[in-house]
Amino acid sequence: MTRPTLGPMADGDALSSDTAGHRARLRERLLARGGGDALLDHELIEYLLALAIPRRDTKPLAKALLREFGGIGGLLTADAEALTRVSGMGDTSTAAIKIAHAAALRLLHGEVSARPVLANWQAVLDYLHADMAHHVIERFRVLHLNTRNMLIRDEVMSEGSIDQAPVHVREVIRRAIDLGSAAIILVHNHPSGDPSPSRADIDITRAIVEAGRGLGITVHDHIVIGANGHASLRAKGLI
Repeated sequence: MTRPTLGPMADGDALSSDTAGHRARLRERLLARGGGDALLDHELIEYLLALAIPRRDTKPLAKALLREFGGIGGLLTADAEALTRVSGMGDTSTAAIKIAHAAALRLLHGEVSARPVLANWQAVLDYLHADMAHHVIERFRVLHLNTRNMLIRDEVMSEGSIDQAPVHVREVIRRAIDLGSAAIILVHNHPSGDPSPSRADIDITRAIVEAGRGLGITVHDHIVIGANGHASLRAKGLI
């Protein structure tokens, strides 16, 4: 049987000496010269991809991914289907991107869970931004807190189209009752990148505040996350 000829970028090809040397220098900088801060964004992605597809020069692919998704934040939060549509990406390289994102979120979530949420506000914002800022559809989630304001559950309650997620006051309050939540924090993202709250955001927040008040469930805040930052409805005096 005749073996098919592999193209110049096939996984089975040996690295050129220049590429192998470049990769060794990246590794040296990563391990000995300040960790991830020693590498540029495309170099971080390049080296990550090299672990998944070690016999390819992954620099062009890393740069193409960052261009396609608008930077490292958009790349890490991109869904698997979108990643695999990029030429050169397969299941293994897509899994490498997604496991890096999952590990980062696990680290940030651990910091949020370790202390009372209201005393750890920046960690909460960092976690939410890493998870939601670059999503291309709107997602609504609720952080459930106990009487000590410790996080007891973090749940996505709905996902919508590119510009809206359906939110039902009754479902939010019922879930808080089921979990025994003393307080909740509402969160959703704006795919446009602009976190400015809309009239609908304000109205649904006030409806949930009112519904929770009679049941002893406090709504601490409603945070809107966007690629350009975040907005707190409480800080804006809207609740």
